[in-house]
Amino acid sequence: MANLLYLVHRIPYPPNKGDKIRSFHWLKHFSANHRVFLGAFVDCPEDWQYAKGLSQRTEEVCLRPFSVRSQVWRSIVGLLRGQPLTQACYADAQLTAWCRRLVEGGKIDLVFVFSSAMAQFVDPRWQLPKIIDFVDVDSDKWRQYAAKKPFFSRWIYRREGEKLLRYDRAVAQEFDLCLFVSPAEAELFKELAPEVAGRVDFVENGVDTAYFNPEHEFVSPYRPEEEALVFTGAMDYWANVDAVRWFADQVFPKVLQYRVEARFYIVGARPRPEVKALERREGIIVTGAVPDVRPYLAHARLAVAPLRIARGIQNKVLEALAMGKSVLATSMAMDGLEMPSGLDIQVADGVHEVADLVVQALREPSFLPRYSPRNREFIEMRYSWNRHLKRLDAILNAL
Repeated sequence: MANLLYLVHRIPYPPNKGDKIRSFHWLKHFSANHRVFLGAFVDCPEDWQYAKGLSQRTEEVCLRPFSVRSQVWRSIVGLLRGQPLTQACYADAQLTAWCRRLVEGGKIDLVFVFSSAMAQFVDPRWQLPKIIDFVDVDSDKWRQYAAKKPFFSRWIYRREGEKLLRYDRAVAQEFDLCLFVSPAEAELFKELAPEVAGRVDFVENGVDTAYFNPEHEFVSPYRPEEEALVFTGAMDYWANVDAVRWFADQVFPKVLQYRVEARFYIVGARPRPEVKALERREGIIVTGAVPDVRPYLAHARLAVAPLRIARGIQNKVLEALAMGKSVLATSMAMDGLEMPSGLDIQVADGVHEVADLVVQALREPSFLPRYSPRNREFIEMRYSWNRHLKRLDAILNAL
């Protein structure tokens, strides 16, 4: 049993969005086998209530506030210093001092960093095994953002992509092992940073198949006559915002022409104003935060994931498949997943192609069935957390 310093850019609880699902499962696994010292930021005021619960899984916790005001000020400083904003936004003297006290006091045997923003709290001179989970190649995500942003803001996204890649390459050289969320992400980083290719590996995301289980009984949140298309995800995340706006603007009106009972449900916390505005349109419902996303998946006619910007593995897709739902997704949403043929999944990117597939699914129950046992069985076999945590242990033991 080791004393493990675990640094996370966002408090790893509750596991209600992509990165927090992964970081929570790491914490849960580490705390069962090691003494964990957790350092993290809290970006949502409601999440402070979970501090006490985290202390039950850890030896010591250092949580730091992460406010919009502090982000703006740190971003300005980062711009002046030529830093990536991802790094600058998370600069924090108190967390730095806390990490230094632990390590220099001889309390730490192993350092595990979640996201490159937290690497700045690790002194390269520390003679300890150091692992970083980059999760995604975020610099490429910023590049994708730049391509879709207006001209006046495009430069800041392009700058972030370039600066962050340079920073991540430097960080990778200071760590013994660099993890990513999928083989594709790992291979991309090897291409972008060939000098560290030998220390790059991957551990994929999983899904809690006991929790996301269609055998549970759920009360339907839909009216009986509705043919519900459901999108799930944090609705303050720009890639999700872009996805639902594109689907609502371009695809869904074409679906309504042929299926008047169709409804597009956008299920997720903190919907931005441009998402909230969509509920004024015919057939679109924006739920905001819900206590449990599973009823919306269980009773949906079809799960949709029309992402046009993505990196890594999309938990929304895994969760839908675990619930036995048929899925219609863009190629970007499926990019990090290894899916065999024969599953009830359709992948398309063009407006007319996506709309036609939705209409066909609603017209022909056998085309994309309401319940797909083979989708559920595949997730149980290929994307369970237990399977991936065993791989994590094997990688760490090989250090």
